[in-house]
Amino acid sequence: MNYFELGDGEVHITENQIQTRIKELGAKISQDYAGTQPHLICVLNGAYHFMSDLTRAIQLPLTVDFLAVSSYGVETKTSGEVKLVKDLSLPLAGREVILVEDIVDTGLTMSYLLHYLEGRGPNSVKVAALLSKPSRRKVEVPVAYLGFEIPDAYVYGYGLDRAHFDRNMPFISSIKS
Repeated sequence: MNYFELGDGEVHITENQIQTRIKELGAKISQDYAGTQPHLICVLNGAYHFMSDLTRAIQLPLTVDFLAVSSYGVETKTSGEVKLVKDLSLPLAGREVILVEDIVDTGLTMSYLLHYLEGRGPNSVKVAALLSKPSRRKVEVPVAYLGFEIPDAYVYGYGLDRAHFDRNMPFISSIKS
């Protein structure tokens, strides 16, 4: 099999579909934040491809920062415990913040991050997520800018990994269940 072929699972989002949707999200964010300088925060490691493409699609002056959390380790299922691994470098007080995440699954990580960021005094915090699995939600969280809603499947590619591999695939696929 060619390494860059789609997997055999039920989720198949092509590189073209991803890029088209990101351009739409960038246009919407540009419209919603016109006249401001949003501060985007990338949740590492999975969201780095999405963040990179999204920042280029936003037609506004903006700043970026990165943080990292862990709830999976090398497993394919979340542990349910969120651990902050890398903190922010820049202050958030008075800023318009967009938290950029690869996937909202149970909502536990996103809920933790939203509370954490809101405690730093931004004017607002909104979520931009490439993927959402609403069927797995344990905690409802608002996603203002959503790429794709997907079924309950373990997905990989375009920044999302399988035991730290496959992040470099330009598409998203899933493991056959």
